[in-house]
Amino acid sequence: MATFKELGVHKNLCKGLTDLGITTPTTIQQEVIPVLLHQTIHLVGQAPTGTGKTAAFGLPLLQQINPAKAHVQALVLCPTRELGQQIAKQFFKFTKYTDKIFTEAVFGGAQIEKQMQALKRPTHIVVATPGRLIDLVRRKAVSLQHVQTIVLDEADEMLSMGFKKSLETILEWVPQAENKWLFSATMPSGIRQIISHYLSPNAHKVVLAPGKVVNKNIVHQYVVCKEYEKTEVLLQFLKRRKQDRGIIFCKTKEATQKLAQQLHAGSFAVAALQGDLKQKERDKIMRGFKNERLQFIIATDLAARGIDVHDLRFVVHYQLPATDEYYTHRSGRTARAGKDGLSICLVTTSEIKQLRYFERTLGISFSQVPRIR
Repeated sequence: MATFKELGVHKNLCKGLTDLGITTPTTIQQEVIPVLLHQTIHLVGQAPTGTGKTAAFGLPLLQQINPAKAHVQALVLCPTRELGQQIAKQFFKFTKYTDKIFTEAVFGGAQIEKQMQALKRPTHIVVATPGRLIDLVRRKAVSLQHVQTIVLDEADEMLSMGFKKSLETILEWVPQAENKWLFSATMPSGIRQIISHYLSPNAHKVVLAPGKVVNKNIVHQYVVCKEYEKTEVLLQFLKRRKQDRGIIFCKTKEATQKLAQQLHAGSFAVAALQGDLKQKERDKIMRGFKNERLQFIIATDLAARGIDVHDLRFVVHYQLPATDEYYTHRSGRTARAGKDGLSICLVTTSEIKQLRYFERTLGISFSQVPRIR
């Protein structure tokens, strides 16, 4: 197995990786880094969340930046505030031993005036959610005329959040960008349209085998019970996982709120994360979760987009997702950065057929576990 140095990563970046305890490249990093380092290229990468995509595109991106030029040279688009902040933080850590490379994260739900002020400082890389970037460009707070590399990270998530037109607008604004790198866990039709319109037909493709679309370090299980028994089954499961943290998924905000109340009554440290929350409320919940004041989060699919919290041991599907794409995103919240994780579904007898569908389309295997009574 190649080292980062053997892949062509500069020794000063390698030193920063070593400080972070990152010494062995993941599969996506081994396949992507040498390709991006040594040529200008359009690339499409398909890999599950939590497999190291940030370093896969981040290390070549950082290595291409000229610190002596104080304008924006690269743009990374991502679906959520949390993911944007995480990427910017990782870039900062990667460059601990290099010449100063300045990254600014900008996103909706925060005061735009502060972000406009921050962008007056020398900035080499902008990490942005699409809507906020468009606002900043229109206010002339940031110029994209020198951008040579644009990265679309978790492109399918951006699409599911309604950013397709925004992505197309931004891509129209950077015709001079020689590098266009798109990463996605799944490839719905909207993503294929963006690829065909804005990337070269000869774009380099790195696609993990169907069986690897869902992280191979995740164990997939299910418990069969009646619909009215699900809460009790969940309570028994959580009592056995007192030392672990995880996310519990429901389909609707009403279900998340009701379940949160029930778990509060059982003295669990939980909070409901759903789409109607104001950004300030969402940030408060995420701080509590990351600081371990909250042990569990109950979330809808859209509310959980882009959540990246280390050491989440499990995901519970209290209600099954509507599609295999949602199952991929849900389960991808655990088993990140090479660690193991559990994805467990609470299902009625009639819902087992949906699990069989996920097995066929995602190349995974579910095992049934008995109820604890």
